[in-house]
Amino acid sequence: MKTSPKKVLIADDEEDILEIIGYNLRNENYEVITAKDGKAAIEKAKESKPDLIILDMMMPFYSGMQVCEILRSLPQFEDTLIVFLTAIDDDSNEIKGLESGADDYITKPISPKVLISRINALFRRAKKEDIGDKIIAIENMKIDPIRFVVTIDQQDVILAKKEFELLYLLASTPGRVFLRNEILNKVWGSEVIVGDRTIDVHIRKIRQKLNLDCISTVKGVGYKFVI
Repeated sequence: MKTSPKKVLIADDEEDILEIIGYNLRNENYEVITAKDGKAAIEKAKESKPDLIILDMMMPFYSGMQVCEILRSLPQFEDTLIVFLTAIDDDSNEIKGLESGADDYITKPISPKVLISRINALFRRAKKEDIGDKIIAIENMKIDPIRFVVTIDQQDVILAKKEFELLYLLASTPGRVFLRNEILNKVWGSEVIVGDRTIDVHIRKIRQKLNLDCISTVKGVGYKFVI
């Protein structure tokens, strides 16, 4: 049985970018939808329900950051892959982009072939993800991988998918130090290129949302879950 092609929405105010990326994605059998500004990106995302969204950072009406935050606030886009493709090569913007809910942050210029390989890797990683179904219960905290919910003192806390997977990994063996490379491989996969900042951003968001300092930093080594 033939499967339907994956849908990719590209939002960029540069016509050349839309044409080049769109052409290369179609050659890889992706279905392509395009938008030239942030407002159109949100509307077309709601209409087409893409599997992956590529966002430029600077666009009319809504910036890529705003588009990402708006879409992530909607239940139907909680697990949609979102990637920033931008000329802004700046640490602070990359951190903000990841904090807004993006799965990857890619800087221009990038060859179409490399971009396609990054996109293919994201889809392969998403297909393989499976963290199991065992509920972890530690003191007043329960981590439920079926519902993707953390419960503290009978209050549910919703984490983004990668935040949840990172917490689940660390809490699976309290007190054990997980090396940075090990975390990257198990949570993000070896095929996806992400940096140490990605882990740091997600750890900070987990601490903020749980309002608990249950993850300890082992400087120069990694992280561990502490009771």
